[in-house]
Amino acid sequence: MEREATTSPEAPQPSRRSFLVGSSRLAMLAGLAAGYGALARIAARYLYPATEEPKQWLFVTELAAVPLGGSLRYVAPTGEPVAITRQGEAGVAADFVALSSTCPHLGCQVHWQAAEKRFFCPCHNGAFDPSGKAVSGPPADAGQALAAYPLKVEGGLLFIEVPVERVVQGSPGDRRGHGSHASRTVPETPADRTTRRRA
Repeated sequence: MEREATTSPEAPQPSRRSFLVGSSRLAMLAGLAAGYGALARIAARYLYPATEEPKQWLFVTELAAVPLGGSLRYVAPTGEPVAITRQGEAGVAADFVALSSTCPHLGCQVHWQAAEKRFFCPCHNGAFDPSGKAVSGPPADAGQALAAYPLKVEGGLLFIEVPVERVVQGSPGDRRGHGSHASRTVPETPADRTTRRRA
């Protein structure tokens, strides 16, 4: 007896063309999903705009601690440096100006020059008047100004309204969110620009 040869049907191998067609379809679907996802994100940001950061009034210093024409550097809980200058002696909030110490041009740190009665940015010789409006350099050319912060005086104490960050659980060595390090003021003297910490 002879055995008949049995042939098992093999699965058809995909052709090169069908592989390329399938890959192209997959790539197009991925591109469409990414494009529509980006569009949905933009639409969501438009329809549901971000809420303002929570703000709080925080103690800065005693009024007597800042002389007329003097300045101090305050660091908000968010890390934003603020320059506070005294321009009057009536003992009211209008005597003080609180402006961001970050230049809107390239983010350099500005400082108060009492003799010239201006804020100065050393990066590109940008100058701002006492109200924070740019008067020379690239910030003036762009019509930029320093961001202002509201101030109030209560009982001989100066307070500033600044955004506060939410308390975040961190490692024991992490200083963010701890009350004693959340904000600090550092006075500047025009003569030597040395800083010392005020609690």
